[in-house]
Amino acid sequence: MIDRKMKNLELQKKAQISGNIIIRLNKDEFVSMETIAEIWDVLECGVGNILEFSKD
Repeated sequence: MIDRKMKNLELQKKAQISGNIIIRLNKDEFVSMETIAEIWDVLECGVGNILEFSKD
């Protein structure tokens, strides 16, 4: 988002996701893969740019 100079509200509108999902993303909470796919489409990026895998 930084590279594209995009704010949360713009991502929300372009990806057609709710404000609650933006909040979840900011808090590192669960977001469905369907939602992640929508964000990938809008940001035109790869998995590694959005997700970080770690053992809990």
